[in-house]
Amino acid sequence: MNRPSRVASRWLLLISLVVTHAVADETLHYPAAPDSGPATSLVVHGALDLPQMQPLLEGFHRQNPDVAVRYRNLTTLALHERFLAAPDEADVLLSSAMAWQYRLANEGHARALASPAAQHWPAWARWRHELFAITFEPIVMVVNQAVIERFGEVRGHADLLALLERHAGALQGRVVTYDPATSGAGYTYAIEESRLSPRYWDLVAALGKAETALADTTAEMLDGLIEGRYLVGYNLLGSYAQERLANQPQLRIVVPEDYALVTQRLALIPRQAPHPQAAERFLDYLISETGQTVLARETPLGAIHPALDGPGTATALRQARGEALRPIAVGPGLLATLDDLKREALLTRWQREFARGE
Repeated sequence: MNRPSRVASRWLLLISLVVTHAVADETLHYPAAPDSGPATSLVVHGALDLPQMQPLLEGFHRQNPDVAVRYRNLTTLALHERFLAAPDEADVLLSSAMAWQYRLANEGHARALASPAAQHWPAWARWRHELFAITFEPIVMVVNQAVIERFGEVRGHADLLALLERHAGALQGRVVTYDPATSGAGYTYAIEESRLSPRYWDLVAALGKAETALADTTAEMLDGLIEGRYLVGYNLLGSYAQERLANQPQLRIVVPEDYALVTQRLALIPRQAPHPQAAERFLDYLISETGQTVLARETPLGAIHPALDGPGTATALRQARGEALRPIAVGPGLLATLDDLKREALLTRWQREFARGE
């Protein structure tokens, strides 16, 4: 590809300053540079907020000034439903709803990526060559320093269980976690933890004993923790917590020492993508060392690329936490979260155990 001229370079700078942010339908838009040759388009639908997506798109566009890029930020549910209604609208789907993304690929909606980068992507972070995990995001606890000073350190699930069982009165209504009945993320974490820990149901009962507040999103939980309404948050998305709590010294992020679930955002190219070649270039960028370096340095999302080992990478986190990290597997097990009978059975027990502690 030809190197961008000075005019194109100035155009790229201008783009970075005038990225559009629509209110009703949040988007980022990067027009093709005027002297970059024949232009093509790329439409990305993602469940990833603009501040996290922007550096990735800017990095891609610097390398591919001939591609006009449009990004739509949607909720996981809206993204999925929009794809089912219009499977030829987007070139790339990027979502943290791992089960839904896996089901789309498993049902034949994804194109294979046959590039060298795809061939060398870690086997645990992809399914075939159609579905790729691009982030590494631990699920964490958040504990107010006042709780630690009064009751001691909370380093893992056993500590949290002991805290709730011994001091439920002092923490009445001051703990918050996901409601698995209304939150897809909360349900996913519940089903994974019920497999991992024989004491998980004791912890659910202890949460009920403390009259734990139930929320639908990590953002909702973080708002309450920052405002002081809650003193302990359980099962928050670590990437969002890291970003929101950077200037909140009274709140400590805890990656549990005994086991820590890790969720990943999954990317795929729809089989009916309108611009498949541009889609392949973008997905190749997301799993390249260059794109993953941007992700590690400029976002809190956690890079997977095995060549990267500094701050903000899966390698560094594995070195620090070892076998305690439990990435949610990209595979058929994800379909269990979409099975109606299994969902009903798990939620019935969850609600029963939660009520038992009340």
